[in-house]
Amino acid sequence: MYRCKSLTSSRLFRGNETSGIDIVVSFSPGAEAKKLAQLSGGQRAIVALSFILAIQRVDGLPFYVFDEIDGALDPNFRLQVAKLLQQRTETSQFIVITHKPELVELADKHYVVQHRNQVSNIVAIERNEALQIVQEVDGSEEVSSE
Repeated sequence: MYRCKSLTSSRLFRGNETSGIDIVVSFSPGAEAKKLAQLSGGQRAIVALSFILAIQRVDGLPFYVFDEIDGALDPNFRLQVAKLLQQRTETSQFIVITHKPELVELADKHYVVQHRNQVSNIVAIERNEALQIVQEVDGSEEVSSE
């Protein structure tokens, strides 16, 4: 995964007031550093995920829930995020809600929420079925299952 160079932290506390954290990033050597508000949706997603995973490395939790973290990412970045999460499964579990094939392709387990008679049920499904559902919902190009 491409790494963000973070020039973090500036004004944390002023007296008794908490004023937040300024995050400034550069996505390549020599590129202009930008504030979070200046980034695209995909770049913001990468920064947010990087921040969460940095915290996980120091003080991890047993599981994380991510809702469509890959929605604003290009296919290449989605694949890199999927691989990164897959590497981290040795220490934590990740529940990821997605409509994109890259995360579905590398996931160990797949579930679908079915609605019948105003009742929702969570049902385990196979990878191929999950990929088919994602393709129908997102209109994505076909991804082959290994």
